[in-house]
Amino acid sequence: MNPSTALARVLVDELARCGLAEAVIAPGSRSTPLALALVAHPRIRSHVRIDERSASFLALGLARASRRAVALVCTSGTAAANFHPAVLEAEQSGVPLLVLTADRPPELRGTGANQTVDQIELFGTAVRMFTEVGVADPVPGMVAYWRSLACRAWAATGPQRPGPVHLNLAFRDPLVPDEGAAAERAWPEPLEGRAGGRPWIAVPGRCPEPEPLSLPPVERGVIVCGDGDYDPVPYLALSLRTGWPLLAEPTSNARRADAISTYRQLLAVPEFVDRHEPDLVVSVGRPGLSRQMSAYLRRARRHVVVADPLSFADPVRTATEVVPAVAAHPDAVPDTAWSRSWQRAEAAARTAVDALLDGEEALSEPRLARDLAGHLANGSLLFAGSSMPIRDLDAAMSARCGARIIGNRGVSGIDGTVSTAIGAALAHQSDGGGSAYALIGDLAMLHDQNGLVIGPGEPRPDLVLVVVNNDGGGIFSGLEQAGHPDFERVFGTPHGVSMERVAAVADLPYTRLEWATDLPKAVLGEGLRIVEVCTGRPASAQLRRALQDTVTRAIADGGA
Repeated sequence: MNPSTALARVLVDELARCGLAEAVIAPGSRSTPLALALVAHPRIRSHVRIDERSASFLALGLARASRRAVALVCTSGTAAANFHPAVLEAEQSGVPLLVLTADRPPELRGTGANQTVDQIELFGTAVRMFTEVGVADPVPGMVAYWRSLACRAWAATGPQRPGPVHLNLAFRDPLVPDEGAAAERAWPEPLEGRAGGRPWIAVPGRCPEPEPLSLPPVERGVIVCGDGDYDPVPYLALSLRTGWPLLAEPTSNARRADAISTYRQLLAVPEFVDRHEPDLVVSVGRPGLSRQMSAYLRRARRHVVVADPLSFADPVRTATEVVPAVAAHPDAVPDTAWSRSWQRAEAAARTAVDALLDGEEALSEPRLARDLAGHLANGSLLFAGSSMPIRDLDAAMSARCGARIIGNRGVSGIDGTVSTAIGAALAHQSDGGGSAYALIGDLAMLHDQNGLVIGPGEPRPDLVLVVVNNDGGGIFSGLEQAGHPDFERVFGTPHGVSMERVAAVADLPYTRLEWATDLPKAVLGEGLRIVEVCTGRPASAQLRRALQDTVTRAIADGGA
């Protein structure tokens, strides 16, 4: 067996023993040994994509939804550079990712040869671990090195602090398996791993549950649940035990039961905020979806962040303590004037928001977000695109349980949106989950059209991509630059592309949705499909302002 084949087969086998179940491969020559080893392994499902950026975000979606590291493979040169945005998102949002970049051996580097760049520490501080694996040589000790390295790399992806890991692998020719007599050439030591399919190094799972901090029995407490992959149940229980309002972003998956679904509008009412200044804020995850929340956090007299002290979110630098867990004080009283005031405000604001959204049958962007979230069956997955889709969900969706909402909220870019949603749906359904949906914008779709280019033999999800097409960048219509004379060209960026044309290029089913009552019928179907909702940016911005105005009036009329 030639050295490149031996390295690839041993590494892939050991990663499978550690738990690797999914791999995404971008085609190339130098990565041939890895690609062939992955597609041949019986316990690994492989996916092939022609675009490295699409491949990397597909892997990100698979890893995010499954909570398991996914291998991502490419050849040398700019192929690896195209992984960088997804690596940054994985680092910021704590998604386990195993990046395996193929490279030329040292004697072929720095020669001016094409398709060659310096790949050493290519991703800088964005990875939890980097190793230049070195060229494979048929000498004793290689197998133990490769297998132990695979275990170390796998452990570095999580679960204590999940994130991306980068292994750079130099392969010498020949890059394909030997044939004939050469294939029978003995390796100087056995290539097999531990007996019984065990990994070379056993690594324990999560540490025991930490001792929680007992919180003081204050009345004016608030619980903020930001984006993140954590168990929301302890914070729902804390809210129930203390009566503190729970303000939950959609991708926290904590907007359930009595959570305050209209907090975004409530915190934009100055009189309400003045009357509801907190003595204590407990936050978990990454809060930062709205300016209103950021401003409210600045009012906290005491801000307890529940997180790893080496890696925690404190977007406005108001944290006073970082602890691994919290618990309600035994003397906590849930039924207080504070808790009743928040619930009255929620009831008044919820009624006002729903009445305004239900006032017209034509679909608006906020109503689409609310109705789609409410339509999800238990066991469903919803991927929320960045910019306005996630913000409309935050502003309009009611509290509910039973469905999982995720999005790329680490770096919060629109790149790779389609590919991430497809990867998340594939992992969700592979693990026995139900229907999958994505709510995304037109620019996100156009930015990642290559995510729809899937070969005929590749796994495909049951996923409906609901695309809001307002012919440009809707988020800018609500920002300060909206009044600039060059706004439409520089920020609005109209494109004039119908999603029907995009669907035709990818040979996908297409539906145009106009009326709210037709939503359940429009999203029916199987496989990958596109539903387009056409809206106007000025009208949507005006509706969002009207939503805020109606909540402000409801609060002024005695809602809190």
